[in-house]
Amino acid sequence: MIEGIMMHMIDFLLLLLYSTTAACGLYIIYRHRQYFYERLQKGVVSVFMLAMLFFLMAYTFNMLVILLFRLAGLLGVDTAAWLIWLNYSWAIAQFGTTIGIIILASMTRSGRYDQFIYLKKIDREEDQHADTNSGGK
Repeated sequence: MIEGIMMHMIDFLLLLLYSTTAACGLYIIYRHRQYFYERLQKGVVSVFMLAMLFFLMAYTFNMLVILLFRLAGLLGVDTAAWLIWLNYSWAIAQFGTTIGIIILASMTRSGRYDQFIYLKKIDREEDQHADTNSGGK
């Protein structure tokens, strides 16, 4: 009897923790959307921030998958049909999380947080015109 109650408490606690983690991840991603939109429009994105976004998105997806899995089990849904898709989703999410954390660890080890990805080719003629117009030579 007590074991059953404890299991339900643990299940509830895990659902609460997974839900909180997923909600916080979605909130952070939502609040940083403007930063990434502006960076993508300018064509220059920080590798560190991009790796953080990649990791956070994969981790949040991971939490949503496990939340669905736990909810399905608690609600008595036939998980045999879901199990295959949940396992595939879990593997994809874990792969993304692992790649993201490896990139972040590599950047942390090197101490180089000032790396950028240039998505747009910088037009050299525009730069030269800007230099000429600024009273350079």
